[in-house]
Amino acid sequence: MKNKLGTLAAFAAAVFSLAAAPAHAQDYPTRPVRIITPFPVGSGPEGVVRLLADKLSRAWGKPVTVENRPGGNGFIAIDAFKRGATDGHDLIQLDNVHLVAYPHLFKKLPYDPVRDFEQIEPLFRTNFFFTVATDSKYKSVGQIVADAKANPAKLNYGSWSIGNPVHLGSALFESMTGTSMAHVVYKETTQLYTGVATNELSFALGTLGSAGALQRAGKLRYLAVAAPARHPAFPDVPTVAESGGPAGFEVSGWTTLAVPSGLPRAVTDKIRRDVEKALADADFKTKFAAFGYEPFPVTRDRFEQYVQAESVRLASVIKTAKVSLD
Repeated sequence: MKNKLGTLAAFAAAVFSLAAAPAHAQDYPTRPVRIITPFPVGSGPEGVVRLLADKLSRAWGKPVTVENRPGGNGFIAIDAFKRGATDGHDLIQLDNVHLVAYPHLFKKLPYDPVRDFEQIEPLFRTNFFFTVATDSKYKSVGQIVADAKANPAKLNYGSWSIGNPVHLGSALFESMTGTSMAHVVYKETTQLYTGVATNELSFALGTLGSAGALQRAGKLRYLAVAAPARHPAFPDVPTVAESGGPAGFEVSGWTTLAVPSGLPRAVTDKIRRDVEKALADADFKTKFAAFGYEPFPVTRDRFEQYVQAESVRLASVIKTAKVSLD
């Protein structure tokens, strides 16, 4: 009898939990929401999430604030998130480096990209261009490859740290072309692309946001875009494959909004629907255009598959390049 009563009690609790989840989702949020970002004030990714916070605040009728926690490879922001609310009132912005590169670059991470987060929605994507000085001798990616093969370890490229998309993308380029070049690390992006403009560097991968100012000033030239198709804003710039580089070479950066793992599906679905609605607003088109971003419309399942594929791809690049941050 006691076992039967226990079973009935457990069943009743389960039914109550299932019944309560949609109601909770309907009421969400019940208090102010915080979005933690690892990006500094004024940066492109932070600007996107700040606009998103304003849209969500209006939709939810509750304050949605952005808390900047830059530095420390993003670990400072992630630690704040892990110590925060676990009921969906604390969200976090993450990028591809946090989710698919660092797990292979660090032997021990202060977070688990699978167990600690549930990715709600990709916010944007941006592809990288091969940038060279305006007066660079290189007129195609094929010429860079030929020169690198003829002069091993003589050509150089730059980035702002070890393990970022520019560094790993360039290492992938070396692997796919069978070349060896020198990696030069700069303290910040401004110095990096100035190094390209003054021919200190043979080339560097850069986005419209990071390298756009010098390109518009006539100091940099876009040689090719590391994407499957030409960029609509620069239809005359060929893809890497069209420019004599390896077929299928693609380098992109993206960010996503995540919640703590284990939230009721109804709550995560509500957040996802409201974020998607906000991202569809015309204001985001203007913001994306300013930073060279583009929407990343993809279903939940497809995005999970994409992240897994990117993780496998970068794991191979990191292993081949023998890169480590430990």
